Amino acid sequence: MDVCHARRFDRAQRAFERASGTAARTEPTPTPPQSGRERPPGRRRTTEQIGGHSPMVLAAIQSRIRSSAAYKQVSDGVRYTRQDVSRIVPEIPGLPYAYISPFFILFGVFLLFPTAYTLYLSFFDYVGVSNEVLLTVTMGPMEVSLPRIANLEFVGLSHYERLIFRDSLFHRSLLNTTFIFVVQVPLMVILGLATALVLDAKFIRAKGLFRTLIALPVATGLVAYSTIFLLLFNGEVGLINYVLESVGLTAIPWLGDGFWARITLVIAVTWRWLGYNMIILLAGLQTVPQQLYEAAEIDGASRWEKFRFVTLPQIRPVLLFVVVSSTIGTFQIFAEPYVITGGGPSNATITVVQYIYNQAFLQLNLGYASAVSVLLVVIVSIMSIIQIQYGGGDS
Repeated sequence: MDVCHARRFDRAQRAFERASGTAARTEPTPTPPQSGRERPPGRRRTTEQIGGHSPMVLAAIQSRIRSSAAYKQVSDGVRYTRQDVSRIVPEIPGLPYAYISPFFILFGVFLLFPTAYTLYLSFFDYVGVSNEVLLTVTMGPMEVSLPRIANLEFVGLSHYERLIFRDSLFHRSLLNTTFIFVVQVPLMVILGLATALVLDAKFIRAKGLFRTLIALPVATGLVAYSTIFLLLFNGEVGLINYVLESVGLTAIPWLGDGFWARITLVIAVTWRWLGYNMIILLAGLQTVPQQLYEAAEIDGASRWEKFRFVTLPQIRPVLLFVVVSSTIGTFQIFAEPYVITGGGPSNATITVVQYIYNQAFLQLNLGYASAVSVLLVVIVSIMSIIQIQYGGGDS
């Protein structure tokens, strides 16, 4: 049966080649024997010919199908329907807004409303939970009642007046956060840039391994790594003091002294976020065109001059992003002082966010905590604008 099919295919193929004028001069395929265990060579050539010319046959079949009246009728119907739909869709009022509405719904519920309500709450004193109905919406047979979130007492700007002029503990928390910012942000940016420059050098081997090891602390949990630093810098059983005493140095009261407690927080935060800054700066370094370095070498520039006049101007936007993001992250620091020092000793390490937490969830002064949050946003926004204004340049 296979031989009969092969012969029929060969006859159809030769007829198609004669009709198309592309018949090739080939020797006739010998008829394979009817029996025998070994496959005869003639049958193998017939199979190869079938595989070699099958695309031409398929193309002819597809051309025949596409030129048929039924195919044209179906394709025209689909095309006309698509054109009709394309003309109707833009005329539906508000349809584009329906496509992007999920984003605005989520943005309004989880970001816009909490932000606006925090600003609103900063002018009130929180009295307690309320069971009163704030608003009732009737939609046909269904009626929806929105309860009042809380009982509030309007106090105006008294919260802000207390914060700015009379709250010494808030002033202390702001001073502690500023100290951490002044020490930690330049240190972390400089170390991140230096590490990125080293790992971007051509003579360094196993770059992937070193990049992974340095960036690995970013993936650790805040509470987990804070607990580890609490054990490392413990004044009595900590590993750091044990090593210092082993080499003949005096033990340092890391968690018992206000200054050293703040330094401990700086070390912890720098250890965790150094890899994050290194990855961003390394990505910026790899985008600097090599032609600029080659041109600088031709002009006789030294390694420092290439770094100053080529590298720094090219990575200025990336460097600015690292500085601004580090500033925002430092003023939001909470887990490290909460776990490592608990805000002590004597409120020497309490930060602004930790102070907001104490006021809101420990003392239930939600209105006052909202005022602190609003003031913190204003401070961070002003600092970010100043950094962008003076550090961005023309980029």
